[in-house]
Amino acid sequence: MKFPLSSAVIGSVLVLACSPSEPQLSHADALKATALSLAALTEQNAQFEQFKNAFLEETWSLYPNYGVYVGYYQHDGELTVPNAEFKQRETEYLQGNLAKLKEFDVALLSAANATDLALIQNQLESSLWYNNTLKSDEWDPSNYNVAGVFGLILNTDYKPLDERLLTIKQRLSKVPEYYVAAQQNITVPTLEHTDLAIQQSQGALGVFEKSIPESLVKSTLSAEQKLAFSPLLHEAVNGIKGYIEFLQNKRSILVDGGAKDFRIGAALYEQKFKYDIVSDYTAKELYDKAVIAKQQLHSDMIAITKQLWPTYFADEPMPAIELVAVKQLIDHLSVQHVKREDFVDEIRRQMPIIEEYIIEKDLLDLDPSRPLVVRETPEYQRGVAGASVNAPGPYDATANTYYNVTPLDDYTEEQAESYLREYNHWVLQVLNIHEALPGHYAQLVHANKSPSKIKSIFGNGAMVEGWAVYSEKMMLESGYGNNEPEMWLMYSKWNLRVVVNTILDYSVQALGMTKEQGLDLLINQAFQEQTEAEGKWRRATLSQVQLTSYFNGFAEIYAFREELKDKMGDKFNLKDFHNKFLSYGNAPVPVIRKLMLAELGLK
Repeated sequence: MKFPLSSAVIGSVLVLACSPSEPQLSHADALKATALSLAALTEQNAQFEQFKNAFLEETWSLYPNYGVYVGYYQHDGELTVPNAEFKQRETEYLQGNLAKLKEFDVALLSAANATDLALIQNQLESSLWYNNTLKSDEWDPSNYNVAGVFGLILNTDYKPLDERLLTIKQRLSKVPEYYVAAQQNITVPTLEHTDLAIQQSQGALGVFEKSIPESLVKSTLSAEQKLAFSPLLHEAVNGIKGYIEFLQNKRSILVDGGAKDFRIGAALYEQKFKYDIVSDYTAKELYDKAVIAKQQLHSDMIAITKQLWPTYFADEPMPAIELVAVKQLIDHLSVQHVKREDFVDEIRRQMPIIEEYIIEKDLLDLDPSRPLVVRETPEYQRGVAGASVNAPGPYDATANTYYNVTPLDDYTEEQAESYLREYNHWVLQVLNIHEALPGHYAQLVHANKSPSKIKSIFGNGAMVEGWAVYSEKMMLESGYGNNEPEMWLMYSKWNLRVVVNTILDYSVQALGMTKEQGLDLLINQAFQEQTEAEGKWRRATLSQVQLTSYFNGFAEIYAFREELKDKMGDKFNLKDFHNKFLSYGNAPVPVIRKLMLAELGLK
């Protein structure tokens, strides 16, 4: 296989051939040196390809759950117990592969392989940091939940139902041991993560008390085979219930004091940001950039409000405090929303309309053979986000992508109305663009076609979330919503959420922001409804850094697009940019930028 000469190798050859301080090489010697360099390149890249294959096989053997999520089913019957033995195996895997990476000369690798190496290195170093420094396995009980993979095996038709049920039976035997290990790992948890773990574990019971038994009835397994599930399901349910009881007892002890603070502090936050986001910014730099972006969005929204005020409040003077006027207009418009009972169905209705628009405007290549299924969020996944996407991995790229939408069944009338005002007529469309088309769903379909499994598997959250946010603005720029000022106002409110996510997360985790201050930021400065603001505050207490990924990725993608426009001039094509950008899988934006510029011959 041929690989392009890296800049370092080219440079060394030129020095050998042309340095005036040394005897110049003959033409034959120069050709010989070039041939040796090409041979070294070929050998080094071939060895790295072998390493990647072995590394991935070792990864799926150690993390069979992760393998199932990316569509690698060879170890689907194995359930890893997070005990001391596993932790030792994991440490050896992480340290051993980091040592192997050092054997490669990055200067001799192709650009694609050099970036794969960097991604693997970041993944390994990040895992070591999580295990040895952050240690969330000791204070975040929501890390332990077996339901997700059981549900995925049950709902993915990668082999006949009977075979999948027998796989589930094999895994069931380890569930009690899994939860014993989980209890041993938890030392002093946070109250916030304990409450989340209790909620999600209670939701997990449905998989074992309802979903699996219902599938057994539908199967063609013999009566004897079906009967053999009963004691295993019973023990699994008892294991989960025992974990819930353990957490409830922990909570009763810690509720009056002694629980771990959910805030990780500025120093850990900056480190986690480096590993999770892989950005050209530091966490503090991104926070400062977000503060400026908030001010610009406020200015834009004030201008739109002045334009629309006579239309909606003809006989009423505009308030002197301009942000009060913006909020009044948003509140007035937000009453236009779908009925509570129609929320999930309305999302289903909108998807083909948005898809038709993308095709008509020729914005991005879509693949109708990769199905998108809108469904109610499984109970074991609820409690963090109201909408999300579960996409298949690159090993099973044709499986369904699920757009999870949480129904409003558990909300009071007041909470439901607040939620629906937040996701009003205009914002619901932007949500669908973000989560599905041309956002997460479209991006992940492209990612699964990337020639680099490394870039697809070890996905960069800032690129994934950033693309979804970028797609929102791109769609409106292309004319979606007919350039209605109402749509732009609501989009600006939605985009303000992205910006404020960064401000909130950094302020809460690194600067000690209180709940009162956080809700003021969300409600009075970002114009969010009470229910949405309360949910976002909760999310900021349950995660760290992830909320910054939206703004970071968006800022880097949008800046890169504008950079290419300037450099390419009339040769720039938006659809080509989208297809090429997404072809690199889920790599960090700075990595994609470097590869694309090199491929296009630009600097």
